Amino acid sequence: MYLKKISLFNYKNFSEANFEFDSKINCFVGKNGIGKTNVLDAIYHLSYGKSYFNPLAVQNIKHGEEFFVIDAEFEKNERTEQIVCSLKKGQKKILKRNGKAYDKFSDHIGFIPLVIISPADRDLIVEGSETRRKFMDSVISQLDPHYLQQLIQYQKVMSQRNALLKYFALNHTYDNDTLSIYNEQLTEFGQSIFEKRKAFIAEFVPIFNFHHHNITGSQESVQLIYESHLFENDLLTLLQQSINKDRILQYTSMGIHKDDLSFEIDNYPIKKFGSQGQQKSFLIALKLAQFEFLKKQSGVKPILLFDDIFDKLDENRVSKIIEMVNNDTFGQLFISDTHPERTETIVKSTLQSYTIFNL
Repeated sequence: MYLKKISLFNYKNFSEANFEFDSKINCFVGKNGIGKTNVLDAIYHLSYGKSYFNPLAVQNIKHGEEFFVIDAEFEKNERTEQIVCSLKKGQKKILKRNGKAYDKFSDHIGFIPLVIISPADRDLIVEGSETRRKFMDSVISQLDPHYLQQLIQYQKVMSQRNALLKYFALNHTYDNDTLSIYNEQLTEFGQSIFEKRKAFIAEFVPIFNFHHHNITGSQESVQLIYESHLFENDLLTLLQQSINKDRILQYTSMGIHKDDLSFEIDNYPIKKFGSQGQQKSFLIALKLAQFEFLKKQSGVKPILLFDDIFDKLDENRVSKIIEMVNNDTFGQLFISDTHPERTETIVKSTLQSYTIFNL
């Protein structure tokens, strides 16, 4: 699978731009602010139906314009697939495959497997648990559409339960029968999500450990640990036990929406005790493990986006990535960089075909 060409209209800083791509390596080089990352984000948009860098969809429309369109052709299983994503101010975003609009964006997730490695990944370390849950959920959802539906349903029921708790507090009332219905529904979706997350981490961690060791070549010990209330008890019991607390807080305090991933080095949080280099290695290993996991499960090499990472890597880490490219580990690769000479030196050493776009 690979991306053949893409057209951008009023997307971020582009009024109109067209690119035709090499099936192996494609590089966007130029000064900061010229739009290199925006092209990568447009490609990401076609896979996930949203921007990696800007969650507010309307802010991806070029300043002063009313709409954006991303139009692309992919080659998948020897078939040409046209994917178009468009948004007009005041309207819902539209995602089409071969001219037919999706009713639900979730039906598209996983069709174009893709992994991005970016300086923005540091949010996975420094931000709250929601960022790490989203990472975990995005990987599982690429392979399991049913999982994404369960997540959507869980969030919906939890919102209803929270609204009921607020109603109880506002009206000084309590109805255990209605609450029990929401508890049972939350348990049905939540237990299944928990089991799938647990199975995912069990398979993911050894892949992550392998890549971390390969990148660093060091003996430092890193840990990736799944944390959940549901290791303590089943969700229905937890919801029943926490009802007094929930009534005071007016929201659901126990459940899979509180799950987290703990990133550790030598059994200490990498956020506090890891150097910048150690954090970088951890994140790259995490993303390469994501790539490997998706490839293994789907049988397709995901598209891989390297956003401005050569600025952040030493020679040793760059050489490890080149080695993986030469071993044909990756499929199609997109790279953004501010240094044209450095980019050309790196891609020439891969012995693969490549195209360089000077923006």
